[in-house]
Amino acid sequence: MGFLMPKVPAMPSIPPVQPLPEPPSYEDTDRAEAAKAKRDKIRAGRTGRSATILTTAQGLEDDETSTKKYLLGG
Repeated sequence: MGFLMPKVPAMPSIPPVQPLPEPPSYEDTDRAEAAKAKRDKIRAGRTGRSATILTTAQGLEDDETSTKKYLLGG
């Protein structure tokens, strides 16, 4: 019953393979500047609350004000 089935068309020819373009350079100035800006932004954000703490493990850093006694109200 081959007259009921259509014939399979021939496969098209494969086009020739084109060479890939040259990849971009990883070591360019724009990428280095962007990385430096990102590192600077991260470094600036790391200060957090540690910049507001005025004491150390040995106590207050400003000994002059902590040793004076003040009378309240007069």
